[in-house]
Amino acid sequence: MKPSSPNLYRGENKMKRDPKLIGLLTGISILLFATSTWAGSNCPQPRKTKSAPSNIASLDKTAKANAENGKKIYTKGAKPLACKMCHGKKGDGMGKLGKALKPNPRDFTCSDTMKDVSAGQMFWVIKNGSAGTGMVAHKKTLKDKEIWDVVKYIRQSWVR
Repeated sequence: MKPSSPNLYRGENKMKRDPKLIGLLTGISILLFATSTWAGSNCPQPRKTKSAPSNIASLDKTAKANAENGKKIYTKGAKPLACKMCHGKKGDGMGKLGKALKPNPRDFTCSDTMKDVSAGQMFWVIKNGSAGTGMVAHKKTLKDKEIWDVVKYIRQSWVR
């Protein structure tokens, strides 16, 4: 018996290397790499957010706050939008709506930024919003206790 011939499929079209296709795939790969690198390079995040008054900035009522309730508010309950829509499910500022905002929403996972943001400052920003950003005030939609619950959830989940 004769060994099978390497030219068994000689009559069929062989796949050719298309330089345009290779160029397109290379371009897409570079774009994806650059995008993922850019997304991770926003730490620390420069901000000009107005500082909370010192009596608020020094407050920390997270000891009595309920992180589980904060999670519910962060993921679903906050009005007009749940926090995760901008800040992301992972707290990285990459929520569905946050990607379109300039500046980008706060990335709670960026320890270089968050190490300098007190619980009181977070409370104040959630309550009053932040001018020049997409962060809206929640003083009419959340009670102070609920804001502290959200602050505790964020700090417990991502701030290191």
